[in-house]
Amino acid sequence: MNPAMVEYLLEMLVSLMVLAGAGFTLVGSIGLLRLEDVFQRMHAPTKATTLGVGLVLAASVLSTWTAQRELSLNELLIALLLFVTAPVSAYLVARVALHRRPGAQEEDADRR
Repeated sequence: MNPAMVEYLLEMLVSLMVLAGAGFTLVGSIGLLRLEDVFQRMHAPTKATTLGVGLVLAASVLSTWTAQRELSLNELLIALLLFVTAPVSAYLVARVALHRRPGAQEEDADRR
């Protein structure tokens, strides 16, 4: 395989990753708007949107490597921050939603 063909295939892979990432992000955003309660709405952005943004960032890393032959660490740090903070924020939202639901104060009082 000649180098031009390899570069073309890498560009196609980058394009597919960007399209797939945009699709996952769109599905996660629609889920955030359309789902009914807090727990369902919380699930859409933490799963689909995180995967979508991760794919776009991976495509950016691959694109930079293809064009400049150097590894870009900025996108890797953004992805690491995203994958660490998304589950933590979902956990905190779930805890608040559990404590604010109707009847939560009575259940807490019964446990004591």
